[in-house]
Amino acid sequence: MRIGSRQRNCPGSTAVRALDRKLLRDLRTMWSQVLTIALVVASGAGGFLTSLSAIDSLAAARDVFYAQGRFADIFVTVKRAPLALVGQLREVAGVAEVQPTIEQIVRIQLPASNDPVLGQLIGIDRTVPPRLNQVSIVSGRGLFDGAATRGGGLDAIDALVSLGFAQARGLKLGDTFGALLNGRQRQLRMVGTAVSPEFVFAGLWGMPDQRGFGIFWVDQEVLAGAYDMEGAFNTLAVRLAPAAVRRVSDAEVADALAQPLARFGGAAPRTREEQVSHAMLDNEIKEQRVLGIMLPSIFLGVAAFLLNVVLARLIATQREQIAALKALGYSNRTIAAHFLSLVLVIVALGLALGVALGDWLGARLVGLYAEVFHFADFEHRMDPRLVLLAAGVTLATALLGTLSAIAATVRLTPAEAMRPPAPGRYRRTLAERLGITRLSPAVRMILRNMERRPVRTGLSIGGVAAAVAIVVMGNFFRDAIDVIVDSTFTLSMRSNVSVWLVEPADNAVALQLARLPGVLAHESLRDVQVTLVNGHLRKRLQIRGGPVRSELLRIVDVNGRQSIPQGDGLLLTDRLAEKLGLRVGDVVRVEVHEGRRRAFEVRVDGTVREMMGLNAYMNREALNRALGEGDIATGFLLALEQGSEARLLQAVQALPRAAGAFSKAAMLRNMQEVTARNILIMSTVLTLFAAVIAVGVVYNNARIALAERAWELASLRVLGFTRAEVSGLLLGEMAIGIAIALPLGMLTGDALVHLIAMLLKSDQFLFPVVIRARTYALAGLAVVLAAAASALIVRRRIDRIDMVSALKTRE
Repeated sequence: MRIGSRQRNCPGSTAVRALDRKLLRDLRTMWSQVLTIALVVASGAGGFLTSLSAIDSLAAARDVFYAQGRFADIFVTVKRAPLALVGQLREVAGVAEVQPTIEQIVRIQLPASNDPVLGQLIGIDRTVPPRLNQVSIVSGRGLFDGAATRGGGLDAIDALVSLGFAQARGLKLGDTFGALLNGRQRQLRMVGTAVSPEFVFAGLWGMPDQRGFGIFWVDQEVLAGAYDMEGAFNTLAVRLAPAAVRRVSDAEVADALAQPLARFGGAAPRTREEQVSHAMLDNEIKEQRVLGIMLPSIFLGVAAFLLNVVLARLIATQREQIAALKALGYSNRTIAAHFLSLVLVIVALGLALGVALGDWLGARLVGLYAEVFHFADFEHRMDPRLVLLAAGVTLATALLGTLSAIAATVRLTPAEAMRPPAPGRYRRTLAERLGITRLSPAVRMILRNMERRPVRTGLSIGGVAAAVAIVVMGNFFRDAIDVIVDSTFTLSMRSNVSVWLVEPADNAVALQLARLPGVLAHESLRDVQVTLVNGHLRKRLQIRGGPVRSELLRIVDVNGRQSIPQGDGLLLTDRLAEKLGLRVGDVVRVEVHEGRRRAFEVRVDGTVREMMGLNAYMNREALNRALGEGDIATGFLLALEQGSEARLLQAVQALPRAAGAFSKAAMLRNMQEVTARNILIMSTVLTLFAAVIAVGVVYNNARIALAERAWELASLRVLGFTRAEVSGLLLGEMAIGIAIALPLGMLTGDALVHLIAMLLKSDQFLFPVVIRARTYALAGLAVVLAAAASALIVRRRIDRIDMVSALKTRE
């Protein structure tokens, strides 16, 4: 009592200094374990900050750019409407601003290149600068600044070029290139690069193909003269009044706009959500938020487990010290705070590393995004609130993982803590109870020790399995992209070149194409912009009409099987049918947006589970009959002789009816330049993170087992066991755990991939759940190598055991 009373009367600072010295001593002794756990914490916090800071930067750049550029809310295309109609459209209830423009898709001919390139020409009015979808100059000068030319006669037409296309093609200010304007070859001169809210993502068919598709802003007067559009427009951008002011919905405004435009060949208005650039950008943000939350959760869960194991082991080895502290009068709260301080130091170290890692990797990820999404200002910014959120989540996870171990210290009475822990109760292993008796003594010892601590063994196996699952998931995206590319460019697109016409034309054009050099086979297509209507459900899309049994453009499902449209009805992707509430046999209304306004009804003959887009297919002849037209086509697929593609593309350039030609090989190459590299980077980062988890779990468990069993191992050495035999007992337990964790981790990875594929499912993409053997092999190899490195370190420590110190026991 006198000792306890004397301690309680001591100044508090003395107790704090003593526990602080003990904390520093513990950290120095356990430095390797502290470092490995901190690295796991850093991986979790860093992954969280990397994904979410990059996505926040992307979303912030989008919001600022949309606001500064006054991004429109509704978009409408027409054949040719008079400018006098604009005043009437401005009076539509809910409309705040209306901006008419002229836009045309043209063929672009770059010097010393036969690559098929399409350009979207957008007119800018010299007298009335655009108030919606404003263009931001990145480099060079404005279209009408300085010595700008009007493009009259044979002069080159000044043009602003989209930043992504200019960078992908290596264009410089002053470069000129050809453009086919209404059948007449003209020259465009690049006077600057620019970005616009309409084309943050400027890819063809939803693919990041910036080499094959560019945006060109030119003088609207020149464009109007080339296409006989003086006093007219063919595209309309509409900005809505704030929702609090207007009394009508977006859909009602769109319907009101469609009515006066219908007689001018107006297509159904598209909302911002249906605009291609915005849809791709919004989809990317949603996908990365899912990954940014799921992956760090796994890392932080493993870190919590490691902290629990290490703290429990530390308490077990310091029972005498805890008893002495309690006998000297240290309160339970003070002792608990001491061990909490140990947790906080480790978490703080991990957080510091995680914030630095998240900031560095986040900047790299933003750099990758900047190659696909183009803004006037796009920089990586890490919001302090996000850092505080990461710190809070990390700290809460760590505390929850260590509360049980800390509570155990509080419950210990001094008398109980002075006693050594009760010896473990060993019994026959499960294998022995099942009749498997031909086990060596070493194997029996390993299995009995694992069964004696089932919770710890299970958690250790689960930690390694988590590392395997993360590698599987990280490389799944590479497998998925490979399957998508193979399905799209090998199984589905069996033609070499696709040719698209300026206007729908008689199918006799196919005979003209068949005579071009190198053409072996050809097929005709008919694409029509429509809206499918089923009750109150509507979806705007394109119906593709093709041959009854196409050989050059097959419809392939997610499993690689070909689907063939049956009869004269529609074949819909399953996501589209689900969106419209349609089943096989139902009749759907088709509203046509090309030419004269008309509608027809058609039956749904089948559905197909495709990977990309919401698509509708129909027999071309049946589609033309439903439209009341003759043998009409809008595009053609060509199969070529090997080595004849360059000559064919050059010949297509001379056809005035051809709007453009797409080379499958060029499109594949352009897409892979960005996609394949980005997937490889992501897979590498996740594999490194998984290796950190494997090292953290395996190394810490081996170190703990070594500390707890040092007396046993030293005894075996005295009894004549070799170092290899003694190491085998400890490392054998590690090996068995990894052997169990590998298949478990692969099954977990498979389940995780299915979950992520379901969460990432969207209108644009359906990731196929395909995990190749190489991915499983890489996951296993990465974890085994990480475990082997840990085993070598532990083996060195086993060899250096001081047998005299280890065999000392308390009297």
